[in-house]
Amino acid sequence: MNQLILGLIINPIAGMGGAVGLKGTDGGDTLEKALSLGAKPNAYNRTKELLEKLSSIKRKIKFITCPKYMGGFILEEFGFDFQIIKHSIFNDYNEIYDSTSEYTKIAANMLCEIKDLKLILFVGGDGTARDIQDAINTKIPALGIPAGVKIFSSVFALNPIVAADLIMQFLWDEIPLKESEVLDIDEEKYRKGKLVSKLYGYLLTPFAPKYSQLSKMESSNSDLNNQERIAKRIIENLEDDVNYILGPGTTIKAITDILDQEKTVLGVDLLLNKKIQKLDLNENDILKIIEKNPTKIIISPIGRQGFLFGRGNLQISSEILKKIGLTNIIILSTKYKLDTIPDNMLKIDTRDIELDRKMKGYYKIIVDYDELKIYKVI
Repeated sequence: MNQLILGLIINPIAGMGGAVGLKGTDGGDTLEKALSLGAKPNAYNRTKELLEKLSSIKRKIKFITCPKYMGGFILEEFGFDFQIIKHSIFNDYNEIYDSTSEYTKIAANMLCEIKDLKLILFVGGDGTARDIQDAINTKIPALGIPAGVKIFSSVFALNPIVAADLIMQFLWDEIPLKESEVLDIDEEKYRKGKLVSKLYGYLLTPFAPKYSQLSKMESSNSDLNNQERIAKRIIENLEDDVNYILGPGTTIKAITDILDQEKTVLGVDLLLNKKIQKLDLNENDILKIIEKNPTKIIISPIGRQGFLFGRGNLQISSEILKKIGLTNIIILSTKYKLDTIPDNMLKIDTRDIELDRKMKGYYKIIVDYDELKIYKVI
């Protein structure tokens, strides 16, 4: 039987800036800072989840991949048939943190030349998607496995496990290809609280509505009055001596605006007794905070994508969610934002499969001063 040929490119540093509050890992200086704050590689575990699910068709596929941490090591560990691409740029590639966007672009270009290659898989975030798009445009199908901090583009599967289902359906000719958006934001402006996104182009991706991620939709100006009414409801119910971990977004920021307190639009902040105590928390900050007072999380889903956790708020890690408890999560959303989310389904991708399963179910969402809705989290 002829094997089906897949390409694999892993960005081994993708997502490392998330838990430590850096909102990305683009650029050498940011990577160094992430490492100094104790950031850990994330892409390996995401690739592991994918390969475990693909193991059922292991004999039917062969990978063409990059050396070492960009593909070779993990494919060898999981016993897949694979071949390493050869290029001089990889001659000095020895450490996990050595890889750059140039490595990704060269690898993607070389994969395009492989005869009978069905699909390029890349593990990373929006920055990696940009590199892939720069290299291949729509010459050959590609699919992103989400591992980064910023995952606003629609070229990604929802998570690594459903990515495997998407891949298999595509290989068996059960689903079509679609031109999907590659978006990215200016990380420097993002770290300063400004969301400046740009459409960079398109990739040709396997598409199935239940498995494929939609691109992020920004808030509408019509949301402002709705946000204010929600904020007033929340403020009236704030408890004394309870930590409130405030997630990113303008819906949450409306609370601090009424309280005349500063808030980072894109960061995670601490509110206690109606005063902001600390801005731009990372995972370690939050872990220390929750030891001192009862703690609740106030969060809002991402427009159109519907993600509560796992997109842009990796500071609120699976460990934190387990310690705080699911009953202490307060979800807010404007009606407009909820209307943009397909099938009334919210999503989670905490990077912890067991926790994701435990968090499935129905949740109350505050959508106005005196109005609630019940949505299912999948």
